[in-house]
Amino acid sequence: MRTEKKAKCGDWVQIHQIVLTPEQRAPQVPEDTSRVPLEMKAKGELVEPEAFVGDEVSIRTAIGRTIKGRLIAVDPPCDISYGPTPPELRSVGSELRGILAGEVTKR
Repeated sequence: MRTEKKAKCGDWVQIHQIVLTPEQRAPQVPEDTSRVPLEMKAKGELVEPEAFVGDEVSIRTAIGRTIKGRLIAVDPPCDISYGPTPPELRSVGSELRGILAGEVTKR
């Protein structure tokens, strides 16, 4: 019995794919970059009836493309971060609410 997480058709999943091997990289790519493959991760709905992490699968992305890759996560989290909020932007919400309410604010 397999112990990896199982996904079924329609589940939100993430795949990994090697787009270009180091040998396929363009000659103008910097040397340190050309030594590693160009990789892609994508999220979408599983097209297969069922799959386990590590299986080669097809997914349908949010824009309707069907792509293949190795299943790496079932119900992956949204882990994008642009770092901490700059201090200059922390007061934007309250300032905007004041402007919309007709209050004049000066810094």
